[in-house]
Amino acid sequence: MNKAAVIQMNSSSRVEDNLKLATTLLQQAAGQGAVLAVLPENFSQMPLSEKQRLQAAEPFSAGPIQDFLSEISNQLKLWIIAGTISINAKTENKVRSSCLVYDEQGQCVCRYDKQHLFDVDLANGESYKESSYIEPGNQAQLINTPIGRIGLSICYDLRFPEYYRHLSEQGADIITVPSAFTFTTGQAHWLTLLRARAIENQVYILAPGQTGKHDNGRSTFGHSVIFDPWGEQLELLKDGNGVIFTEINHNRIVQVREQIPCLKHRKL
Repeated sequence: MNKAAVIQMNSSSRVEDNLKLATTLLQQAAGQGAVLAVLPENFSQMPLSEKQRLQAAEPFSAGPIQDFLSEISNQLKLWIIAGTISINAKTENKVRSSCLVYDEQGQCVCRYDKQHLFDVDLANGESYKESSYIEPGNQAQLINTPIGRIGLSICYDLRFPEYYRHLSEQGADIITVPSAFTFTTGQAHWLTLLRARAIENQVYILAPGQTGKHDNGRSTFGHSVIFDPWGEQLELLKDGNGVIFTEINHNRIVQVREQIPCLKHRKL
């Protein structure tokens, strides 16, 4: 089976509540036959402050959030791409925004640290500076899974097509994009960018998002979505907590790449 689940959440600032919600949604994913599920960015916490973010950070391979992910993936026999959690960084007063991958035995088999940091001042007055509290990663990560070879990305990475091209060059059949897109930028660009990345690289895109108003006053766009390698929108969840599904069809990947063999024609 090649069924994948994409999970949308409205995470709060309370880790315990978010893990309870994630449990319900992961159980729903496994109950409907998913082999692998992808959680959104910041699934375990949308913190009220940088101080709260630092307090919730864990050393890699130890801590209650990582214990939760190990236990539930093993319990449900489900691969989990765990959006992002805060992992201790070498730089003082900063964290790594890390996407951890767990196999069906509860083992952490891959870690990707967010590379592109969202430092922007929007026209409506919203301002974000992730570099003030996140230490960036510097290495792409791909992982072989039961549903195919997956390239890992996070949110703002989406605006850098050269990174996605690198993942496709490394053999990605699927790229995951756990995100917490702002409502403003999401409304303008989210679905367009995701569809472009699917078409350019002839891959499935699995893009779970945060949605709605959060404790810190921030509003995220939601619209968790799945695109196939032709850029066809397969499933979309606009608002609210929930799960969407797709079967990863590897014959479809081959068909698209044979029909328009642009990956063979690229010149870098």
